[in-house]
Amino acid sequence: MNELTTVLLYVGAIGLLAIGIAGVLLSRHLFRIVLALSIAESGGNLLLVLTGFRWNAVAPIIEGAAQGTMVDPVPQAMVLTSIVIGVGVQALALAMAVRLRQAYGTLDIREIRARMEQDISDAADVVPPRSQQEPAGGRPLPPPSTAGLLTSKGSQA
Repeated sequence: MNELTTVLLYVGAIGLLAIGIAGVLLSRHLFRIVLALSIAESGGNLLLVLTGFRWNAVAPIIEGAAQGTMVDPVPQAMVLTSIVIGVGVQALALAMAVRLRQAYGTLDIREIRARMEQDISDAADVVPPRSQQEPAGGRPLPPPSTAGLLTSKGSQA
């Protein structure tokens, strides 16, 4: 029973991490990215707590229980620190999202990036950056010629 529960907890922690990372990578909405970051953080915290957990062990702060195995307190302290840091990061990210929404009227990161690049280009008095895939001189191939096209009767001209 303990082994199955441990495996399920590890699968849950890794699943939370995977869901959070996928949400950060696949979402274009800034608020959803912040939520996905929070989910990934929760998975990482659970994984850290699981590394120090021992079945049938006691907390290291209980007196008179030094004879048995104890739970490792270091991962628990790391998780408490991680929670505090995570709250600060989330607050900062949400504050930045609110400011971006006020400035650009959207939370779509592609639109925000395009508008920011345009604002920077306007402020610096330079031409906005172009796509690397776009040909610099217009159409890369000469226009198609009409020679060799079929006529209306089906024979070549």
